[in-house]
Parts: sequence; structure tokens; C-alpha cells
Amino acid sequence: QVQLVESGGGLVQAGGSLRLSCAASGSIFSINAMGWYRQAPGKQRELVAVITSGGSPRYADSVRGRFTISRDNAKNTGDLQMNSLKPEDTAVYYCNARVVTSLAYLEVWGQGTLVTVSS
Repeated sequence: QVQLVESGGGLVQAGGSLRLSCAASGSIFSINAMGWYRQAPGKQRELVAVITSGGSPRYADSVRGRFTISRDNAKNTGDLQMNSLKPEDTAVYYCNARVVTSLAYLEVWGQGTLVTVSS
């Protein structure tokens, strides 16, 4: 069984920064893409950023230039550095990973961490 645990959410003023972290644990052979999604109240979950196992990132237009995704393959962790935060960034942020185990290829989600940006 594989689990993802996020940390680092909280309340910040507009223009501030937060860093989210995601740690994967369990019977992991390797992790392909790792990503961050978010869901604001009343809206659908959307992709924020994703990074391949080789370190190639991709960002949503709304966060490009402000957010930076990274990962540590040796530690099975991933981070999302969020700068110049805006009130519209307020959402629950979810870590996502495409995990290879000895038995299966899994898509795993974390429990979510709330980010609130005040104006």
C-alpha cells in the first residue's frame, strides 16, 4: 500500500509565500510523474503543476512564473514552492503520484492541505 502525506498549507497574506511538501511511503519501486492539483470551493479540481521522474516540469498558466515544483527521487518526496500568492490561489491542494510497485501501477492521492490567501 502506498500513501502520500502533504504538509505546509496554511494562511498567508496576498503576495506571500508557502511551500507545500509531499512524502510518499509504502512499497514503492519507482514514481513516475508527481503533481499538485487544487480544488477551490464550488470548482472542479485542476492541475497546478506536474513533474516527470526526469525532472521536467509543467505548469498551469495561472501559476507559471510564481510556483515551482520539485522532487527528490531518492527520498520519494515532492515540493511546491508558491510565491506571490493571490486570493484566487485559495484552495485545497492535493499531491498526486503515479507509483510503480512490484505488483501494480497506481495513481495515488494525498489527503489534501488547505491554502488560504487573504487579500
